[in-house]
Amino acid sequence: MALATRTDRRPSMTRTLWDSSVGKKTVMAVSGLIMLAYLVVHMIGNLKIFFGPGEFNHYAHWLRTLGEPFLHYEWALWIVRVVLVAAVVLHAVSAYQLSRRDIRARPTGYVHRRPRAAYATRTMRWGGIILALFIVWHILDLTTGTAHPGGFQPGHPYQNVVDTFSTWYGNTVYIVAVLALGLHVRHGLWSAAQTLGAGRASRDRLLRALADALAAVLTLGFISVPVAVMTGVVS
Repeated sequence: MALATRTDRRPSMTRTLWDSSVGKKTVMAVSGLIMLAYLVVHMIGNLKIFFGPGEFNHYAHWLRTLGEPFLHYEWALWIVRVVLVAAVVLHAVSAYQLSRRDIRARPTGYVHRRPRAAYATRTMRWGGIILALFIVWHILDLTTGTAHPGGFQPGHPYQNVVDTFSTWYGNTVYIVAVLALGLHVRHGLWSAAQTLGAGRASRDRLLRALADALAAVLTLGFISVPVAVMTGVVS
């Protein structure tokens, strides 16, 4: 006699969470905050370039020896990279699936749309695409050296940064991406707060001010490096 097999197995809690819109928004919020924390640290590290090649190159070397001797050379850096890649992938997939779900829910456009909401949605969508393309270019330029202008010098990040921002296209790509990043952070941080339950009517003004301030600091901090190279402050 053949044994009966169960075909009505309930999906796991993780799968149920992922399949729900609330779950996807939560994944977007958490992954976005992980990337935001990285951006703050990355910006602070970038500003070390104003202290000269010795300081900047030493900082880059320290990143590779972080955690030694408990961790091997570059292990900590690779752990950060893996976490970031996971965060980027989860963030992008969640955003795409939520967007498709939203389109299916309203196959015909609303007659009246809130201009602010429509603008924020377009900004996040196109900003995300711009940032995804920029990440690929940035890695090929300053990590692998594949798309680096001139001769890429492993172990000499200061000179590599100066080489990149000595070209008009390097500056253009970077500044456009950073401006897109600023808009993305400005709306994304506030949205993450709402998703994670930190948003309240009484805190709305404070949260928006915090999002605006952080977006401005990141934008100015990142853009200051190519501007410094263009103006000869860093050379």
